[in-house]
Amino acid sequence: MNRRQALTRVLSLASAAALWPALGRAQEVWPSRPIRIIAPVSPGGGVDLVARTMGERLGEVLGQTFIVENQSGGGGLIASQTVTRAAPDGYTLMLAYVGTHGTNPAVRKLPYDAVKGFTAIGMVGGTPNVLVVSPETPVTSVKELVAYAKAHPNELSYGSSGAGTLTHLVMEQFKEATQTTMTHVPYRGIAPAIMDMLGNHTQVMFPGLAAALAQIKGGKLRALAVTGARRHPLLPETPTMEELGFAGFDGVQWYGIMGPPNMPPEIVTRLNTEINKLITSPELKERLSGEALETMPMSPAEFSDYVKKDIAKWSALVAARKLEMD
Repeated sequence: MNRRQALTRVLSLASAAALWPALGRAQEVWPSRPIRIIAPVSPGGGVDLVARTMGERLGEVLGQTFIVENQSGGGGLIASQTVTRAAPDGYTLMLAYVGTHGTNPAVRKLPYDAVKGFTAIGMVGGTPNVLVVSPETPVTSVKELVAYAKAHPNELSYGSSGAGTLTHLVMEQFKEATQTTMTHVPYRGIAPAIMDMLGNHTQVMFPGLAAALAQIKGGKLRALAVTGARRHPLLPETPTMEELGFAGFDGVQWYGIMGPPNMPPEIVTRLNTEINKLITSPELKERLSGEALETMPMSPAEFSDYVKKDIAKWSALVAARKLEMD
């Protein structure tokens, strides 16, 4: 072998060695290692529950461990940044919800694009909001509430889980639709807001049904109406806002699975297929319905379109009400 042939052979071997890791990665079958689901909240509550339920079920059908990692802070900002910057390899997912990908983009300037900065994979489901009043408030219907609020401007106060949250914006939507005035009292979470309402420190609220259901069933809060397209099976006697003549009250506290931008289509398709199979199974539907959550199977494209429309809806309300957030 002459010198030129020897050099050519060495270079060929070097090229093959450099290519081998890439070939190994290309042939890797997903998922071949644990997958993490970022939950943008502290442990406990609806978001965390849905993340752990879906992680457990997906782990069973995909034969791989799903690890729920709680990253609270900034109203979901920290978790969202983690996911939008992650490698799009299918090993970092997020339990997105109306706060991170519905109301936040409508009320705040975010350091990322809530639509283009993520891959929409699959919707899980949603729970409606329910208009409730303190039993000490002398109203038993939405019509009576509107009449009382107009007769006593700014006398009623309403609590929310924080400025810019869904519980705040739905009440602002109600005030806009009814041309009433009430004083907003923001809290750091829905639990303290409900506690103060039980003490009649606030009189009106539009919390998620899951958060208020126990107090409604116990007679400590009076339900007047729910959002959504139809009455909720857990409150069959409570009308929808739509039934009462108020169009556009279709917002829900929704939850879905997202990932970083530019995920491989084959991984997105597989995850979406498995998510839809799970949420249409009687066992999981029943388990989630106990949390007042109705499943909402969608394709990735339908989920992405839903998010875009939700952001547009709340952005329009914020502009109309001239709401200013910190």
